[in-house]
Parts: sequence; C-alpha cells; structure tokens
Amino acid sequence: MTGTGTAVWLVPEHRGGSTVVTVTGTLVLDTYPDLRDGLLKIATDAPDSVIADIGGLRIEDDTLASVFSVVAMRISDWPGIPFALVSPRPEHRAVLAGRAVDRFVAVHDDVGTAERKRDSPPRRRAVQLLAPTTGASALARRFVTRVCAEWGVPAHEEDAQLIATELVENTVRHTVSAPRLRLELRRGIFTVSVGDDDPRPAVLHERLSATEAGLGLQLVAQVARVWGCSRSWSDGKVVWAVLTTRGRPGRRAG
Repeated sequence: MTGTGTAVWLVPEHRGGSTVVTVTGTLVLDTYPDLRDGLLKIATDAPDSVIADIGGLRIEDDTLASVFSVVAMRISDWPGIPFALVSPRPEHRAVLAGRAVDRFVAVHDDVGTAERKRDSPPRRRAVQLLAPTTGASALARRFVTRVCAEWGVPAHEEDAQLIATELVENTVRHTVSAPRLRLELRRGIFTVSVGDDDPRPAVLHERLSATEAGLGLQLVAQVARVWGCSRSWSDGKVVWAVLTTRGRPGRRAG
C-alpha cells in the first residue's frame, strides 16, 4: 500500500506451460515501480511464459501503460520467455494501442487465447543444485561440460564455465545459500544463471591480482552480451549472463 492509498496486487498462478499473473488495483505513478518489479520478479521464476491478466487493473494515466513495454524489453534479455497481456476491456486495448504497447507485447481478450497464440521457442534447460562449499565451482564446470556436450554446443563451453565459476563462487563467498545453477538454450542463445535465497543485490568480485580467486567483472562483461541481477518472487535473486561471441563487450542490464 502506498502513501496515496492506492496499490497494485499481483497473484501468480503457475500452470502447465505458463505463469498467469492476475493484476488488480490502480496503476498510478506511485505504484508503477511495484507493478514493474513485481512482474520482473515473477518472470525470474516462470519456466516458460508470463501472461499478465490486467482486466482488473485501473490505469489512471495512459502514459503509465508503458510499464508493460519496459517489462517486455527486460524479459527479452533474460529469462527470454514470452510475455503477453490479457484484458477484455475495450478501454485497455485503446490505451495499449495509443501508447504503442501492443507493438512490444501481444494483447489478447482472454487467457486461453493468449496461451494458444504464444510464441514458445524451443528451449532446453538444465538445473544443478550445488552444495555451498569450496568445491562447488569445480562441480559447476563439470556440469557445464556435460550439458554442452549433450546439447551439441561445444563453442559455448569455455565461456559458460568461466561465468558459472564466477557466479557460483560469489554465491558461496557472500551468502549462506546453496547455489542453483541453470543453463538454458533457445534459438541459439545460451544463458547461464545462478540463483540463491539472499535478496541482497549481487556485486561481482573484481579480481585485484592474477593470483586472487574469482574471474572479475571485466571478464564476465567481455564474454557476455548482457548480464544482470534479478530479484525473484521468492525474495531471493538470480544473477544471469547471456553468452555471445568471445571478445564482444557486454553490458549490465538496467
């Protein structure tokens, strides 16, 4: 609840192939961050797609509908899953079209239609829960090697090992959580992510000398097209990196 007496509520329901989020309340300037961050947190834990049912949402200012474009662009970086909106209300459709939101996000009348028409690119996912010990990074590297061989993407193995090592070591060093390593492949895009139960934003370790443990932020940025840290709906976080060709400067997702 905000100081103006307005609020937004998000209730996620995990279904077979999608996470449907029922959004109610009032979208005003004060609740804009709550809606944006809430949808991004839910997307962090969603396996295949996110569908936001906004039929019960009141939009006070048409310009604030841009929040859905922002969410769509953030999700396109990671986790790279389909995102759609649902509302049977003509005034919603008019606002979304007027603000060009429907150019970035598919808009449907009902959840069933959204599920039938979603673009679900073929994806592979492999998850490994690691013990929070000093040997976790070695196990992570072996896991990456095995998965890259199974998926037939040996070109990603070296970069994925480097990223996985840094992210796992940061989790072990700075939290008391067991690192959750996740590898994904979709449309030729390979991602590495590590989740934990600590809500504090991740600060990638900057190596100060050649003998110090850790790969450092500069190397992570060099081998990743984009990387970032996303809060999860379960109050933890996921640090992730999207791989591309070697030597290409990366950027931090905003």
